[in-house]
Amino acid sequence: MELLAHEKEHLATLRQFLPECMVLLKKNGAFPLPEAGPIALYGSGARRTVKGGTGSGEVNSHFFVNVEDGLKEAGFSITTEDWLDAYEEEYQKARIRFFRDVKEEARKNHTNAIMASMGAVMPEPDYELPLTGEGNTAVYVLSRISGEGNDRKAIPGDILLSETEIRDILACNEKYERFMLVLNVGGPVDLTPVLSIGNILLISQLGVETGAALSDVLLGKAAPSGKLSTSWAAAEDYPAIGDFGDLHDTHYREGIYVGYRYFDSTGKEPLFPFGFGLSYTEFRTETLYVRQQEERIIITVRVTNIGDLPGKEVVQAYVSCPSGKLDREYQSLAAFMKTRELLPGEEETADFDFCFSDLAGYDAETASYILEAGPYVLRVGNSSRNTSPAAILRLYENVTVRTAENVLGDPGFTDWKPEDAEAAPLPPAPEIPLNPVFFVPAAAEEEEVQIPDQIRSLMDEELAYLEIGSFNPKGGLTSIIGSAGSRVPGSAGETTSVLLPRGIPVLTMADGPAGLRLSREYFEDEKGVYASGSMLPESMMEALPKAAKTVMNLLQKKAPKGAEKKHIYTSAIPIGTAVAESWNTDFAYRCGDIVGSEMLQYGVHLWLAPALNIHRDIRCGRNFEYFSEDPFLSGVFAAAITNGVQKHPGCGVTVKHYAANNQETNRYNNSSHVSERAMREIYLKGFGICVRNSSPKALMTSYNLLNGVHTSEHPGLIGNILRDEFGYRGIVMTDWIVAAMMKINATYPGPKASGIAAAGGDLVMPGSIGDYKELLSGLRHGRIGRKQLEMNASRILKLALELTKAQEAVKAQEAAGEACTEAAAETENPEEESEG
Repeated sequence: MELLAHEKEHLATLRQFLPECMVLLKKNGAFPLPEAGPIALYGSGARRTVKGGTGSGEVNSHFFVNVEDGLKEAGFSITTEDWLDAYEEEYQKARIRFFRDVKEEARKNHTNAIMASMGAVMPEPDYELPLTGEGNTAVYVLSRISGEGNDRKAIPGDILLSETEIRDILACNEKYERFMLVLNVGGPVDLTPVLSIGNILLISQLGVETGAALSDVLLGKAAPSGKLSTSWAAAEDYPAIGDFGDLHDTHYREGIYVGYRYFDSTGKEPLFPFGFGLSYTEFRTETLYVRQQEERIIITVRVTNIGDLPGKEVVQAYVSCPSGKLDREYQSLAAFMKTRELLPGEEETADFDFCFSDLAGYDAETASYILEAGPYVLRVGNSSRNTSPAAILRLYENVTVRTAENVLGDPGFTDWKPEDAEAAPLPPAPEIPLNPVFFVPAAAEEEEVQIPDQIRSLMDEELAYLEIGSFNPKGGLTSIIGSAGSRVPGSAGETTSVLLPRGIPVLTMADGPAGLRLSREYFEDEKGVYASGSMLPESMMEALPKAAKTVMNLLQKKAPKGAEKKHIYTSAIPIGTAVAESWNTDFAYRCGDIVGSEMLQYGVHLWLAPALNIHRDIRCGRNFEYFSEDPFLSGVFAAAITNGVQKHPGCGVTVKHYAANNQETNRYNNSSHVSERAMREIYLKGFGICVRNSSPKALMTSYNLLNGVHTSEHPGLIGNILRDEFGYRGIVMTDWIVAAMMKINATYPGPKASGIAAAGGDLVMPGSIGDYKELLSGLRHGRIGRKQLEMNASRILKLALELTKAQEAVKAQEAAGEACTEAAAETENPEEESEG
């Protein structure tokens, strides 16, 4: 297999950093291995290793290294080939039964076959296979997959381990001298039944080189240095305060107590806490200084490798805020830093810091962010449950950091909070009086949209075209599903090409967030380019009834006779959760850099990523795409990836899904009921961090409603908070609104194009003739004014001109460089030219 130059470069970068995403949960000194040799390999993920989740994030990479192949390439000899073959037979029989049941259930319920199959995940089956592998070393790879359209379940073979998995994992631990349980999963599984084993490594789902990177870590060529970005607990210990999975209404009654905020504030013990992760070596962390420098708190630490192997450590700072008018969580992550690789005995002294005003809580009564007077306890350590007090930051007066406006509606309940407990005495630590004068940032400014004459001159019908994604005027599935783009094969969608004669260029978009989702194969003729193969992600095609498959095949354009088949190869980067588990923002930036360079190479202007919804509940089927249960960590990593992409001229990201998109069950018509405070402190905070730190070019609203109003039609979310408070100046687009996907007779109807435009949403995607007609109808009947349409259109025009011209300039520069190179070669070799 011949790799392209950009593939070699990108895969080398990924291979270098992937061990930093791996989290060593338990160790007993048996690993790393001294050398490759015979190894017994078991488990669902040995051959069926999962590189990422299903749905829009499926990346059509050139190849994929599973665990079995990765071990073989590293020199291991697999002693369980017979077991792996037998498992494959058991798996295939179970899969046939599973999808037969999915299709039958869809038929009985009269539900859409595509929707029924989207994200449908088969639980791990039970089976009887003897563990006969030879040697004294074994690895069991436990895999789980999930995706958009369906949520996970607390059942055996999904969040819970199956009986077979428990039996075989424990048996392997007894049978083999060296045994490692490897978790190839996108989110937590309940490990309670197997906690007695000595070595557990979470490798997550790392894209193309997953199996190769595991072999590096098993052999000690690289050390795992990841930390959990979500709390892992027994299934029954996760909070059940709020709803999850209701078809119509989901009540976030837990308020701000999400993830480790809940566990730490209630004193409940998770299996593995937020921020936890071991190393092959050991570290000592000392806090040397804490000081205030204007609005920032600066922490100086010294980290020493006191073990026998090289490794990297992550230092984390948490702050406990005083509870006064507002109840506050026990602690929240304020800052972190990751060391370079330290050799045994080596140390690193470094500063890291945070903005103190970012600790403010939201007071809905006064509609303001406030810092209450009192002691702020700063703790420093290497996980949320392993810290030492570093300082008492004393604020002697209340400070209003920012005034706002309550615009998000009434959830219909009062947020839960833990029972009042007796205040713990302050820990011994140096006390630092704070100067509050620096904790008041500048007020946000309202956006002023300049409407150019080019927009003013457009007719109403032209304005409507510009604000609806490119669609087939005749309607039909070809304009709404899968490979809808006509300029880049496999692209997710485009803005309209109708206005090209008016000087308004087309923006091309590609799915994410684990890399660019484009077609591996395509062909082109004089009318354009066409993706080869299925219009839908592979995971969805398997469950479709034969009739539906036939329809999809008929809709797919066939290659003209004699047309040359061409290829696009993009890099599958780790899933969002794995990137965050690296706790390395430089790696996140490099992932964005990889995506941005491939966007520029293939002519994509907007990447539909990164996704930074909160891990509110581990059952959310799309959590693997998202970074963390913590909004600060989520925002920082989204910003780093954004900066990596947008360093490339003409390339922009689309941060998503804005906001409170935390379940897949009836995601199109479900209303998330959330308090103003919880929205601002948990579900919107990461978006604000990303906007302020990286200025993303585009933002995508979510499918769900917020307190009874679709997020795409919510002027408070889009205008007041996003544009005015966060200072966002990019375009706002919808997620892919498809009428055929909406639930029939739903409690809440789908959004309307005129309502989206009136709320300040610039672009309805993927676009249909129905959306176009409804927008024009809204204009004629006063549901939307022309001035608002002109403002929306102006933002689209500005971005389209910026990105397309920038890419054209790069292409022109590259062409000029190639011409110069060819001319120089001809000058150096005049004889060759004459001979030709």
